[in-house]
Amino acid sequence: MIRLKDIQKTFNFGSSNEYSAVDGVSLTVEQGKITVFSGPSGSGKTTLLSMIGCMSRPTSGRIWLQDREITSLPERFLTHIRRQTFGFIFQQFNLVKGLSALENVILPALPGGENRKKLSESASKLFAIFNITERQDARVEWLSGGEQQRVAIARAMINDPEIIIADEPTAHLDTKLSREFIEIFSSLRDRGKTVIISSHDPVVCDSPIIDRVVSIRDGRLQ
Repeated sequence: MIRLKDIQKTFNFGSSNEYSAVDGVSLTVEQGKITVFSGPSGSGKTTLLSMIGCMSRPTSGRIWLQDREITSLPERFLTHIRRQTFGFIFQQFNLVKGLSALENVILPALPGGENRKKLSESASKLFAIFNITERQDARVEWLSGGEQQRVAIARAMINDPEIIIADEPTAHLDTKLSREFIEIFSSLRDRGKTVIISSHDPVVCDSPIIDRVVSIRDGRLQ
């Protein structure tokens, strides 16, 4: 479970162009569910995801992960939590060209010092789950959009995180691939994962697979 209380994120504090990207958000995200933060561009949903995923800190307010308050932790502890607890899927996928699909998947886990052979074995199991085993040695720029999508999900799963965070994951996908993406998220939920998505895509927000849609506008819950 993730709990947020009175979260505020202010940029350019004290200057003439000061603004609040997130303004007084209190929210509980249920464990083992798929939650979507829905809203137009600039609504604050990506900023909210970054704070939940320990990539940035709120200006004020508190965030709890399970029973642990994480907002006031030193950066080294946040880094550890981020690596061990969260898997991230970005809008552009952010795959590294010139590297194989397998190399891209194990890349986030290398700083943890785990044996490269074991990481490769774990990655191969993920490729089998997502039906792209035959493409694991191909450079990512040679993959189709759907294959790149699966590589990005496998990369998010390499540390076996409890929580998957996906920021506008279907923004550059057609309807068919977007629906396939949601089906994969459904399978991850069935494996006990918590999934949090930011999106304004009706294919995502209106899907019967989604457990909860949280509407955000101007940094506030609607």
